Amino acid sequence: MARTTGSHSDITGPKVRDAALRLFAQNGYAAVSMRAIATEVGVQAGALYNYTPDKQTLLFNLLHDHMEELLEAQRDDITTSPLDRLRDFVDFHIRFHADRPDEVFISYMELRNLTAENFNVVETLRRSYEDRLETILQHGAATGDFVIADTKIATLAVIAMLTGVNTWFRSGGRLSLDQVIAQYWDMVRKAVL
Repeated sequence: MARTTGSHSDITGPKVRDAALRLFAQNGYAAVSMRAIATEVGVQAGALYNYTPDKQTLLFNLLHDHMEELLEAQRDDITTSPLDRLRDFVDFHIRFHADRPDEVFISYMELRNLTAENFNVVETLRRSYEDRLETILQHGAATGDFVIADTKIATLAVIAMLTGVNTWFRSGGRLSLDQVIAQYWDMVRKAVL
């Protein structure tokens, strides 16, 4: 199949991903056609198949890559106190996701549209991230630094609270990102002490 004049895989490939991400977040996976993605990118619909075999693969790659980036970027300094580790987790989670609202949105809203096999892969990555936080909470509970009845419930509650920032926070709003992080840290700290 001939490539469209002026198209380059290193340019068009990322454009396809960006357009799919934006359209999935705006309209929902089910409502977005490959033709709509092609129109957004400025190529013919058939040209998309040079970059992805199908829409499902495109969604899977977006969710998978987001989780891989998240896991790669998150660091836990086990030489510091559980409280410091938890503060670092809160700070990291909010900052990492603040610039990725579309990724966060489709990670939660479009997960259900993955095939069973793709869902299991992404869900395993999500659990791995949750496990990192739960390990911090377990360590704090074991040392007596935290008072937590159930670390799994606490883990899910903290992640849900932190991820919720993306639904309302806008740069240039009433509070800076640093102020938001400070307030969320205070709430998380009070929840575990």
